[in-house]
Amino acid sequence: MTTFSTTKKSEAVVAASRQQIWDVLTNPDLLAELTPLLTGIVADGDTWTWSMTKIPVLSTAVAPTFTEKMVFTDLERIEFTHAPPAGVEEEAGAEGWYELRDAGRKDGSDGPATHLAISLTLAVDLPLPKVAAPAVKTAMKGVLTTMGSKFATNLDRHLEAQPGA
Repeated sequence: MTTFSTTKKSEAVVAASRQQIWDVLTNPDLLAELTPLLTGIVADGDTWTWSMTKIPVLSTAVAPTFTEKMVFTDLERIEFTHAPPAGVEEEAGAEGWYELRDAGRKDGSDGPATHLAISLTLAVDLPLPKVAAPAVKTAMKGVLTTMGSKFATNLDRHLEAQPGA
């Protein structure tokens, strides 16, 4: 097995309050619903187990489940780090954070707005040689970009439907 990893960072000003965004990011069921390729998140306190659908990568496919230690700084930051249970080897893991801060609306209109920044590094063990790294990383970046874009669209739709957005 070879471990491959890639990082995706993104940021946007979202036309919603920090509280509204926080409520989404700290709700494992809703977060899984809004995030493409996630089949579920099971929370046990500050330990969350994320499960993804089967994702093709070159000549193989992976349907990762990975356990993350979550650290919450109320309404400001969420950090997550891979923390599999003792004695368990997981094929994938993530490291990263979400950061929220107040912002002005891009269109100049009244109402709350939040600057949301996200950093995600995904690592996965695959039965592929190291020489495949450029192709695997390209595929992984494509998956993360698609997930991020669709998550942003789903988040905007969800927030627009909320009172006070």
